[in-house]
Amino acid sequence: MTTPLRSIDRIAGSSTAEALSRRSFVSAAAVGGAAAGLMVHSSLAAAEESRELRLALVGCGGRGSGAINDSLTINQGVKLVAAADLYESRCATMRRAISEAHPGKVDIDDSRMYSGLDGFKRVLDDPTVDVVLITTSPGFRPRYVRAAVEAGKHVFAEKPACVDPAGYRICLEAHDAAVAKGTAIVGGTQYRRQANYIGAVEQIRQGAIGDVIGATSRYCSSGIWYRPRQEDMSDAEYQMNNWMHFIWLSGDQIAEQAVHNLDTMNWVMGGNPLSAFGSGGRFTRPADSEMWDSVSVDYEYPGNRIVSFECRQIPGAASENSNVVYGSKGTCFIGSMSSGSRIVDRDGKQTWDMAGSIADAYKQEHKDLIDSIRVGKPIVELRQMADSSMVAVLGRMAAYTGQRVTWDFATKESKLDLFPENLTWESSLPKPQHAIPGKTKLI
Repeated sequence: MTTPLRSIDRIAGSSTAEALSRRSFVSAAAVGGAAAGLMVHSSLAAAEESRELRLALVGCGGRGSGAINDSLTINQGVKLVAAADLYESRCATMRRAISEAHPGKVDIDDSRMYSGLDGFKRVLDDPTVDVVLITTSPGFRPRYVRAAVEAGKHVFAEKPACVDPAGYRICLEAHDAAVAKGTAIVGGTQYRRQANYIGAVEQIRQGAIGDVIGATSRYCSSGIWYRPRQEDMSDAEYQMNNWMHFIWLSGDQIAEQAVHNLDTMNWVMGGNPLSAFGSGGRFTRPADSEMWDSVSVDYEYPGNRIVSFECRQIPGAASENSNVVYGSKGTCFIGSMSSGSRIVDRDGKQTWDMAGSIADAYKQEHKDLIDSIRVGKPIVELRQMADSSMVAVLGRMAAYTGQRVTWDFATKESKLDLFPENLTWESSLPKPQHAIPGKTKLI
């Protein structure tokens, strides 16, 4: 049987925006009592809600093009006015495709397409840009988000939020700064806005499976893309172009992809794990790739609850992307993509189910962002996404080193900072090397 969906941890859509506006209006009337004051408040609120919001995209690859398409599709009164990428050609390709898909919502001339490592700074220097969508490779994300907040911009930031403890701490600073400034930060953990995920967590909170005992989570798939080095590329350009295969840029599969599953586990468990113990290895990666093929981690959450997690990318191996939460009275299956969720009791009888659309969730995160800006209630959820990203980093640190790693050590004591110092387009970088447990040190 299916229960009605109720909102959890989010501002949902235009109806909520309208409700918030009405409450603001009524509150002003009650306090002010004067017709003139009421008219001023009403006109200012209406002006803010109708004002066109000007968007900029930083990172114009596939994920960036998808994000801006989702925002322009779901939102009215928005326009894409600037773009930045390492390569100007990617800005041009994105502009052409998005202009065709959304005529009238794109206004980028050549002077507002920026390239190179400082392109994002030119976007932030533009006082007419209201919202910045940051969809670069993950290694840049903490510093770019912090800079955007410092520039007074509202932000959409793709997942993961960080790839190391240093980046995690930057994210926490950026979150607090955004709250103080009144600017929004919405993250790309779209399952937080998907109907069957929201419904499943609500059912668990209401006791539908009894006490949560533990969970299993899997993100197992085939291979991933690889971009060979061109003859004229510096170390820096090559690694940035082939970013998935270098840990300072991607964080490995556990951070770049599987953060969705770990975010779901954090959501279900109601907080961060206490420790992680993991393993894994590599068999099929290209010689200069730093990625592992697989990582398996046991996370211990408060209450002696264990999440058994695995991710892998091995061609020809079985694929599975799922989350299963075990309770004292039943089991909740939370499916990835658009496969839905369901609950069965201890006898195997299904007691609840709910469908969900990932396409709708991708769009909803952008609607929530824009709606929250318009009603003056900016969502700031970077800490939530940073915590989940750090759970991925915690598991990777445990697997890479072969040590049990605690949350307190990783977040408070670890000195691990993967981002290169004084990075330039021509930088020489250390020779790529993959982690070896027992040899790779816990830093």
